[in-house]
Amino acid sequence: MGNEPITGHSDGGSRSRSGSVSTTRRRVLLGVSGSTLAGLAGCLTRGEDSGLEGEIRIDGSNTLRPNSALVAEQFMWENNQVQASVSASGTGAGFQQFARREISLQNASRPITDEEAEHCRENGVEWLELEVVLDGIALLKHPDNTWCQCLTVDELGDLWERGSDIETWADLEPERSDEDWPDEEISFYGRDSASGTFDYFTEHITGAVGNIRNDYSGTPDTNNIIRGVRGNENTIGFGGVGYYYENEDDVDLIAVNDEDGEDPGEEWDDCIVPTRESIEAEAYQPLSRPMYIYVRRDELARPEYREFVRFYLENTQETAREVKFYAIPDETIAEQREKLEAAIEDYT
Repeated sequence: MGNEPITGHSDGGSRSRSGSVSTTRRRVLLGVSGSTLAGLAGCLTRGEDSGLEGEIRIDGSNTLRPNSALVAEQFMWENNQVQASVSASGTGAGFQQFARREISLQNASRPITDEEAEHCRENGVEWLELEVVLDGIALLKHPDNTWCQCLTVDELGDLWERGSDIETWADLEPERSDEDWPDEEISFYGRDSASGTFDYFTEHITGAVGNIRNDYSGTPDTNNIIRGVRGNENTIGFGGVGYYYENEDDVDLIAVNDEDGEDPGEEWDDCIVPTRESIEAEAYQPLSRPMYIYVRRDELARPEYREFVRFYLENTQETAREVKFYAIPDETIAEQREKLEAAIEDYT
C-alpha cells in the first residue's frame, strides 16, 4: 500500500477542507471486507499530527460499518498517529469480542441482549450505549418482479416464519392484487444469525428472534444478498437499505404496509418504502431502527479513545447521510454527548 491514503486525499481526491467525502465513498466502504478495512487503517501516512497516538479496534455490525469506517477515516486524517481499524464480523460476534476485551468499540445494529450483558459483567466490562444513526431494513426484489409491490407485516410474517408453507409467489398472492402472481418457487436471502439485522428483522416480522424459515440463504455480507437478488427474478431478500441505494439499477424495493401499527399520518400512503423522509419521520415501520456504538468505559481513560468517541458524536449526523444512513435528531445527539461526558468524568 505504500503511502496510499485510505480515501482520495491526494491533490485530485474528493476530500474537502471541511473533511467531507463524496457519497461514492460508501461503495468502497461497502465493497471491501472487514479485514481489508482494518488493513487500510495502517496506510494513512498524511494528515495532521495532533499529538494523540494509539490504536482503536472497532468491530461488530456489518451494516453500521460504512459509517464507523468513514468516521475513523476522518479522525485519522486529523490525528494521523492514531490507528482506528474497522472490521465487521456481525453484531453478535462483535459483542463476544467486546466482552472479552478484544476490541475497543462495538458497532451494533440492535441493543445488547441480556446474555451478552451478563457475559460483559462476568468479565468486568462496563459499557456505555450511544445511539449514532438511524437505518431501515429494506425488502429487496428483482427489477423484473412487477407483481409484488407491497406486502403487509402479517404477509411478511407468513412468508418468512419457520415452518411457512409458502413456497411460490402464487402461494402468497394477496386477494387485493390485480395481477396474477407466478407459480414459481421463491428463493430467500438475508443476513445470518450473527447479525443484528437478522435479530431485528425476525423479532419484528416473525415475532421472535431467530424465527425464520429453514430454506433461506443467510450471509454475513449484505453484498451477497444483493448478488443473489439481482441474479433471479424469483427472489426476495432483506438487508440494510443503504445497500439498495448503492445498487438501484440491479434490485428493487417491496413496500411495507403496517396495518396494525400506528397511523404514519395523512401525508403517507399505506404502502411505504424506506427513504430518508420516511425513516427520519418514523413512518417506515416496523423496519426503521436506531443503530448504536458501545463504548468500553475503562478505555475512556485513554485520551485518543475518548477524543475518538467525541469526534464520532460530533460528526455522525453528517457522515450518516454521506453513506446513505439517516441522521438522528439534534436532541438525541445532545443526549448522547451528555451521557459520554458524564462517563468521561469518571475516568479523567
